[in-house]
Amino acid sequence: MTAPLFHDATTVKVRALYLGERIDVRALEAASRITPVLPLAIQVGQHGAAVIFRYGVVVFFHVSPLEEVGLIESLKKLVGESFARPELEEIEIRVLPDRNDGRQDLVEGNVLTVSELSVERAQLIAEILARTVALARYESVVKESWSAIENWAQALQQGKSENALAKQLLKNLGSTIVIQSSMTGRIEIDDKPEILWDRPDLERIYLRLEDEYELKERDKALERKLALISSTAEMMLNLVDNRHAHRLEWYIIGLIVLEIAISLATIGFGGH
Repeated sequence: MTAPLFHDATTVKVRALYLGERIDVRALEAASRITPVLPLAIQVGQHGAAVIFRYGVVVFFHVSPLEEVGLIESLKKLVGESFARPELEEIEIRVLPDRNDGRQDLVEGNVLTVSELSVERAQLIAEILARTVALARYESVVKESWSAIENWAQALQQGKSENALAKQLLKNLGSTIVIQSSMTGRIEIDDKPEILWDRPDLERIYLRLEDEYELKERDKALERKLALISSTAEMMLNLVDNRHAHRLEWYIIGLIVLEIAISLATIGFGGH
């Protein structure tokens, strides 16, 4: 099925929502699937579509607010560990068949201009947006984790309860491991979408959008930040476990945390 799915629209609103840690897409395969090629794309309403990813993201194309709410409601039982506040990315696609000025497939001010919008092209755009909302959520979690470590370092220096701090540090390490697992095992930022095996002609738009959203750069920066946070939390946990440690060590750990904070700032904590 091609562009008529979107009712020959020249402007298509797109919204990517990161709903939870996972979606059971197998339960949806018998729904209004509009192409056998992954990722799973289903028809929504008369002229809209949604692309659904197993790691918890749904990307809506040309879907009314009421239809969007209806699909999200129907997905609730299939979403694992849903988020209280889903991460969101919105763009507008403008379909201009006669545009040949070399500026197609670029996002300018949240507007993507394309010469045509087939289902396959929509799936590829959905891949980019799904990955960027996932990265945005992880970037936010990592920021919070580092702030927590800085607070815990100060608490250690002030001689506050070591048992409570140890529990918090273990929780932080657990969160870091979960993020690392999600990035490498499910979202696979570095991997090209499966659809490119069948449609190599779409590789140009994929590469241009991947560069536009800085997916690889953000992924690598996150990996470095996660490694720093993990090693720092482990080091602090070891100090907490050593109940005979001298107070001077807390000042040392504070200096180490400050040095790593400077390193993280150099890497850049900002989003895309």
